[in-house]
Amino acid sequence: MNNSYEPRIEPRSGVERILDSSFYWIAKILGWAIAGILVWITIQVGLKAIPAIQTFGLNFFSTSSWNPVNNQYGVWPAIYGTLVSSFIALAISVPIGLGVALFLSEDYMPPSLQRIMVFLVELLAAIPSVVYGLWGIFVLIPFLKGFTPLRGPGMLPAALILSVMILPTIAAIARDSIINVDQGLRQAAVGLGATRWEAILQIILPAASSGIIGGIMLALGRALGETMAVTMLIGNSNTATIDVFKPSNTISSLLANQFAEASGLQVSALMYAALILFLITLVVNVLAQLLVKRLQRI
Repeated sequence: MNNSYEPRIEPRSGVERILDSSFYWIAKILGWAIAGILVWITIQVGLKAIPAIQTFGLNFFSTSSWNPVNNQYGVWPAIYGTLVSSFIALAISVPIGLGVALFLSEDYMPPSLQRIMVFLVELLAAIPSVVYGLWGIFVLIPFLKGFTPLRGPGMLPAALILSVMILPTIAAIARDSIINVDQGLRQAAVGLGATRWEAILQIILPAASSGIIGGIMLALGRALGETMAVTMLIGNSNTATIDVFKPSNTISSLLANQFAEASGLQVSALMYAALILFLITLVVNVLAQLLVKRLQRI
């Protein structure tokens, strides 16, 4: 005689089936709509860029001149400035962000104080970029002038502000990834005699690496496309120099400064530059997805 209890599964009512089917189709339509909007934007930007693509071709990538009077355009200094400012910001913010994430995920302070610190770190992401730009002009640049060769806007203050702006993204996502690591892994490491830092460095961080890398790539994507604060601080000089104290330029700053007064071939050249920025961001996100998937299989 079988005494096991088997719960009876009630069939869904007609209203529930309609609601489930409606939710499925609405979610599916919205998902495809997002992909459609992305494709539509890409096509529109690409169509506007065709005259510049036909005129300058691949020389647009390597030319440094941006002269609307003679219709000579090249975007190499802006590409260089975009990549350099983003990677300097990443080099500064990644170790600090990981340190903040570890500090806020361990029991170094009372939970009530920890919640306040987490809120303050996440609040940095809500500050408008124009406020960061103003703070950079009136506080950061005068401060740097006191002990560096910096004489005004340049690559260094722009990269420093970018590092502050992407810091909460890295810290918040890294903290969530560390907290979500199975506590059994930590307890097993401690049970085998590992110290706190051995457990963190050899068990916790590797287990959370896919989420941490995803957060870093997300922050890099924001740094590549940040406009207002960078435009206010980088100097907007169409030159590519390794001197971080000199003015430089980024693609987003170039677009913000030039688009309002552009006409004719200059508009097409700006669209060409926007298409390049879009491709750079797309490549970064694709690489991030591939890296995260690879780490998840380890």
